[in-house]
Amino acid sequence: MAEAPATGSVVSVRLTRPAGPDPWFARRPAAAVAVSAVLYAVVLALRFAVDYAGDSVSLLYVLPIALLAVTFGLRAGLAAGVLGILLVVVWVLVENVQLTAWGWLTRAVPMLLLGVLVGDAMDRLRASKRERRRLAALAQRHRDAVEIQDSVVQHLAAAKWALETGRSDRGLEILTGTLDSTQRLVSDLLGDADRR
Repeated sequence: MAEAPATGSVVSVRLTRPAGPDPWFARRPAAAVAVSAVLYAVVLALRFAVDYAGDSVSLLYVLPIALLAVTFGLRAGLAAGVLGILLVVVWVLVENVQLTAWGWLTRAVPMLLLGVLVGDAMDRLRASKRERRRLAALAQRHRDAVEIQDSVVQHLAAAKWALETGRSDRGLEILTGTLDSTQRLVSDLLGDADRR
């Protein structure tokens, strides 16, 4: 006859979380803002240092715009693009530069599009990661439930065999242990769910 499983040997349950280091700007958003501010200032200084209005120095504003959009998402990317355009306006007013409609268009559209497209892509990526974590947690809970069910069924079968063979003390011991272990596991699972 098969030996009954030891009391309290119900499978332990652990919810896992995907690991992976986030990039520096995600871990330190204040540093990303500071780096972006420095980049804006450097590009504005370059803008004043270069006299030729047809050059592409203004396109260097895409660096802080991209950093802010990647760090904070769509709204920040749009705001960063608008800030880049405002700094071009400051340069135009201070230097008394005459830009054509095409000149404004070629400076403003890339900054706005970059901020919006990159920011939107990052928002979607973050939402996708959250959904992937949620689905992984659901799958883990399903696996845990299956393991708990298998363990409980095995213990109940062992208790039944013990009772059928006249070992009622052993059967009662297995039932009591199974109930205690199952109650602890369910409490742990509920606690994990509450903490989430």
